[in-house]
Amino acid sequence: MNITGIAALSDSELAEIISSDAYDADLVAEADRTRREHYGADVYLRGLIEICNVCKNDCLYCGIRRSNGALARYRLTKEDILGCCENGYALGFRTFVLQGGEDPYYTDSLICQVVGDIKEKFPDCAVTLSLGEKGRASYAAYRRAGADRYLLRHETANEAHYARLHPAEMSLRHRKDCLFALKELGYQVGSGFMVGSPWQSAQNLVEDLRFLQELSPDMIGIGPFIPHKDTPFRDFTGGSLKLTLRMIAILRLMFPYALIPSTTALGTIHPQGRELGLKAGANVVMPNLSPVRVRKLYELYDNKICTGEEAAECRSCLERRIVSAGYRVVTDRGDVKRQ
Repeated sequence: MNITGIAALSDSELAEIISSDAYDADLVAEADRTRREHYGADVYLRGLIEICNVCKNDCLYCGIRRSNGALARYRLTKEDILGCCENGYALGFRTFVLQGGEDPYYTDSLICQVVGDIKEKFPDCAVTLSLGEKGRASYAAYRRAGADRYLLRHETANEAHYARLHPAEMSLRHRKDCLFALKELGYQVGSGFMVGSPWQSAQNLVEDLRFLQELSPDMIGIGPFIPHKDTPFRDFTGGSLKLTLRMIAILRLMFPYALIPSTTALGTIHPQGRELGLKAGANVVMPNLSPVRVRKLYELYDNKICTGEEAAECRSCLERRIVSAGYRVVTDRGDVKRQ
């Protein structure tokens, strides 16, 4: 099967590649060649600031779901967030990612104030938001305030599968509507999905790829499903390293221009997970700039790594890992390179 023309393969051919180990070596080699053709050896840093672990949603896989009464909750103030940015800027970060649960405390006005203050103090930086589903007017307000990018993983593109992972009040249709609204408003848009989530099939993963072809996002974030002890999915088996790396390689071949992170979740399931993700075609890493006092509390899944390091230590460690894998850290905004 011709993996270099993977975007043109049929659904059944894609499902065969997803289901088989036979193509892995060729996929990884071709994915690395493709990312080097478009981005060289460059790896972009994003400074991740986890602004809160409060969420109104009750997604069955997520450790910060509203029904988790065992979790101590926190919120960062505007001053806390700006302090994280100041620290990150001194360390060379030129993109800040504000991520949190869907928390009504963070009103549109407050989010706009935070974004505006970041852009005023650090005009050469990009601001990325990852705050869940909002109305179009909210997204438009954040964009006017200066937000450059928005991350919103669709998690699964199959309606029935989506319904098994989320509460009844949430819908895949609404999630997709949010993504297309973000594109129309001029954001650089990121989406993505879990690998190995409960009841996921190879055909579900093909549907994810087809949806991403329809959306044509700038960023694609995937990671293995990792169960959390205080969720209904506590007893499910997590997603595998092998399949996650395979999907990263497939994504690089299908979306050569995309910004694809090698995630903390990969590093959680394997000591060299992030390095292996880079070798499979990823070109972004997201060190944590959140205050150390709250890092253990942003617990989407169990055993998350890098919860005790200072920001400078975390950045230094990751840079060493990136260089050891044969790549180089680039200190700039790291915008997408569509060609």
